Amino acid sequence: MEQVKGVVKHIVLAKFKEGVTEEEIEKHIKDYATLLNHIEHMKSFHWGTDVSIENLHQGFTHIFEITFETLDGRSAYVAHPAHVDFGTAFLTILEKIVVVDFVPTLVKQ
Repeated sequence: MEQVKGVVKHIVLAKFKEGVTEEEIEKHIKDYATLLNHIEHMKSFHWGTDVSIENLHQGFTHIFEITFETLDGRSAYVAHPAHVDFGTAFLTILEKIVVVDFVPTLVKQ
C-alpha cells in the first residue's frame, strides 16, 4: 500500500434542513460545481446521493468530493472568496455538515 502522490480528497457530507426543496438543493449543487470555473486548484468535483442499504447515513443524504493536487491547493480553495461566498449561502440550508480531507492510500490497482 502506498499513498497516492499528488492527490488530496475533500469530502463533504450534507444533511439539509427540513423543508428545503429539491429545487433549492439543485441550485446550490450547480453553484458548488461552478466553483470549478473560479478556483484553479479544484481538479475535479463529484457529487451524489446516498444509496446505501444499511441506513446508517444519519440523515446525510448528499456527498460531495473535490480533488486537489496538494494540501496547499486545498487550503487556497478554502480561503478563496468564491468558496467563502458559496459556503456562506450553502450553510443556510444545512442542518449538519461533515467535512473530511485526506490523502488516499492505494490498496490495489
